[in-house]
Amino acid sequence: MESEGGPSSSLTWVHRAEQSVRTWEQSHARGEVPSVWPYGLDALRDHADVELIDLAPPGRIARARARFAVGPRPVDGLALTWDENTAYRMQTTHPRTRFATGVIWLTDMVETGDAPTRMVAMLGRAEAAWVLSEAQVEPVRRMLGPGATRVFAVPFGIDSAFFVPRPYPARPRIVSVGNDRDRDPATLFAALTRILAICPETEAVVQTRSDLAPPEGVQVVRHLPHAELRDLYATASVVVIPTRPNLHASGMTVALEALATARPVVVTDTPGMHQYVSEGRTGHLVPPEDPAELALAVLRLLDDPAHAAELGQNGRIEVEQHFTTQIMVASLARGLLPAI
Repeated sequence: MESEGGPSSSLTWVHRAEQSVRTWEQSHARGEVPSVWPYGLDALRDHADVELIDLAPPGRIARARARFAVGPRPVDGLALTWDENTAYRMQTTHPRTRFATGVIWLTDMVETGDAPTRMVAMLGRAEAAWVLSEAQVEPVRRMLGPGATRVFAVPFGIDSAFFVPRPYPARPRIVSVGNDRDRDPATLFAALTRILAICPETEAVVQTRSDLAPPEGVQVVRHLPHAELRDLYATASVVVIPTRPNLHASGMTVALEALATARPVVVTDTPGMHQYVSEGRTGHLVPPEDPAELALAVLRLLDDPAHAAELGQNGRIEVEQHFTTQIMVASLARGLLPAI
């Protein structure tokens, strides 16, 4: 994809207009968000010439055109979308475009037999599809069938220059962050009830949009900008990420951001998370929907701050070696090479 003098291939990154890349760039310049582009995909420019398209939601006319396979001319070259929903939008507004896409949510629908036929058919037309955990590869291949779209795994990465190591705090504090559909606030709140009964001096801050009532003594915030979230990680003794069973590694972003800040994590033991959290080295993996085990793992870290700080330092090293945006994008570029 890259010649000796610089990038020689061309790609078009198609992004949702309501999450404008140009607006993100401006926010990054002000120090408000990580990475120049969302997900660190600005690093694609190290491997190819990249054009940007902000893709508006399709109207009725675009949908009608898609039904009859007519409409605007295809995007030149190979188009990339971060997830399957954006890919479906692009195929509605720009049919016949050659494309590759990430697959996130659909993996779990495959396992339950709920994957929409229209989405599966759309993915079957892709040149390639990437996933963010090895656990997703075979389910997606089975869904698409033999000889169809090429599927490969890419390690997720975060901006390790935005999330940097911070001194370990003297005051015990538990932090939990996350809103996606597979987070498990019920297990989290049940575990926090147990923890605070044993260690009432511990602070607990939870960022969630859940309507469940938090235990007494737990501070809930609905939303935090990226810069404030970065500062919140720095106040944590441990970052806790309980999820329901899933394959798409729900919680990996928070886990890697916390590890980059040199904080240990306690996460639910799901297939995808094995790739991102090393048991006993960077944190602890606990069974799904088990408040007692979750509480026990957190208490062990609160009881031994020196060990907790060591796990956090190990986590920072792991991120630098395996989970930066540059590493992720380089892996993505290698996987896309046959499609360019």
